[in-house]
Amino acid sequence: MSQIIRRLGVAPRYRGSAGGGTCPDIFELADGNFAVIGTDVTDSLETQLPDDAGRADYERIVVITRETLVKAKKDIPDA
Repeated sequence: MSQIIRRLGVAPRYRGSAGGGTCPDIFELADGNFAVIGTDVTDSLETQLPDDAGRADYERIVVITRETLVKAKKDIPDA
């Protein structure tokens, strides 16, 4: 099991979340991968995936706000 080592971007409360814990988020994991908290839109977007894209049964399509990604940009490694 991987471990979260840091948040990319700012905490949800700095992006307007009243409760501070109900917004999309992006985390870097100890193994170099990233974890994303977003809205599950698998059912509505799966049929729109390009022909060369696929989703395993254990994968979900999630949406994060543009602001979440833009605020995280400075923390995303170049390589």
